[in-house]
This record gives sequence, structure tokens and C-alpha cells, in this order.
Amino acid sequence: MKVLLDTCVLYPTVMREMLLGVAGAGVFEPLWSARIIAEWQHAARKLGPEAAAQSEAEAAVLAVRWPRAEQQYPPSLEARLWLPDAGDVHVLAAAIAGSADLILTLNAKDFPRHLLAGEGLSRADPDTFLHSVWEAQHDLVAAVAAGVLDKANSLSDRQWELRALMKKARLPRLGRALRN
Repeated sequence: MKVLLDTCVLYPTVMREMLLGVAGAGVFEPLWSARIIAEWQHAARKLGPEAAAQSEAEAAVLAVRWPRAEQQYPPSLEARLWLPDAGDVHVLAAAIAGSADLILTLNAKDFPRHLLAGEGLSRADPDTFLHSVWEAQHDLVAAVAAGVLDKANSLSDRQWELRALMKKARLPRLGRALRN
């Protein structure tokens, strides 16, 4: 399955780490565009030079790890598309160019299901998506989450509990499932 990752699911870090951890385990093939990566880096720059440098380094790692993930498309593709928020049309264009099955986004209202269906796409939010992966592959998602928790604890000045970390990352349903 090919999944286009919208900027809002690449940033924040924990959500990105969960999604890419699951992708790295072979559950799905991640897709994005140069513009999506640029938007993520722009958001990170607002946090200061260290965050900007970190996002640039992470983007370089993603490019090496998933060399076919970055989708390019002709301007004519974007020009024929319409979404309620014109600023999101590039996301839909990248999904179409990459033959994605799904767009992962937190912006449901900007990606109406009927418009996506017309392009052979659907959408999901990351919490629902990851929870469905957890339902099918408990151990895999639990292992990814444990790694993300370890990394968060090593980088933070506090010790996170898994459910609280997932809730903060806007993955509350997954956090509850992993706790049980």
C-alpha cells in the first residue's frame, strides 16, 4: 500500500517517528513531495536553528531511506485539481502522481472523501490508521512505539509514559490500545 504523508503528520516528531517506523517495517510505502518536506522544514525553522538543522538532517535521511518516496508531477496535474483549501492541492497532486492508495492527514475537512474517491484515493487520520495497523500487527506497532518512547526519553528532560506521549502526539486511541 502506498500512503502519501501530509505535512501535518510529518511534524510533530513523535507522530512522524511512529508512521515512519511502521513504514520501515514494511507495512506501507511512504510518499511525499519536495513541497511537503519544505513545509515541514519551514515549520521546524520556527523553533530555532537547532530544530531547522535537525529537520534538514532528518529530511536527508528520509531521502536516502526511501529514494522513491518523493513524488514529482507536472503543473498541469495540479492545475486540473480542486480542493476546499487551494493550498492543499499539491498534496492531492503528489498522491495521484505516486499512485497512492491513501492520504494521511489531520485536515479531514480539506480533503473531502467524495473528491478523493474520484481520484481513486481515500484519507485517514494517523491515529485511526496506526490503530488499524496495531489491530492487525500488535507486536510490530508495540515494538515501534517502544523505540519511539526510548528515543523520546533519551532526548527529553523528563521520563514519558507511553500513553501520555502518544496523546501529546495526537495519537490517543493508539496510546490507549498500546497501554492495554
